[in-house]
Amino acid sequence: QVQLVESGGGLVQPGGSLRLSCVASGSIWSMSRTGWYRQAPGKQRELVATAYSDGSTAYADSVKGRFTISRDNAKNTVYLQMNSLKPEDTAVYYCNADIAPYSDYREHDYWGQGTQVTVSS
Repeated sequence: QVQLVESGGGLVQPGGSLRLSCVASGSIWSMSRTGWYRQAPGKQRELVATAYSDGSTAYADSVKGRFTISRDNAKNTVYLQMNSLKPEDTAVYYCNADIAPYSDYREHDYWGQGTQVTVSS
């Protein structure tokens, strides 16, 4: 059974930095697209950043130049480095990945449980 577990959230002052981690565990044959989403209170979940197995990345305009998504494929881990944090970055951050397990070699969409990021003075 495949699971995604996020860590690294917390309380940080405006202008500060945090690094989120997402570890995929289980019988993983391949992991293609990976992404970070966030959901603020009263708002819809939005895509923050995406990383593909070919190394390409994409970002929401609101985080370009401040956030960096990266992957360690050997460790099945995805990171989100967040710099110059703003109060409007406050949200629950979720990891998402398209993973094919050994059980059927077909890609499925997996989500982590979320980690809270609060930016406040």
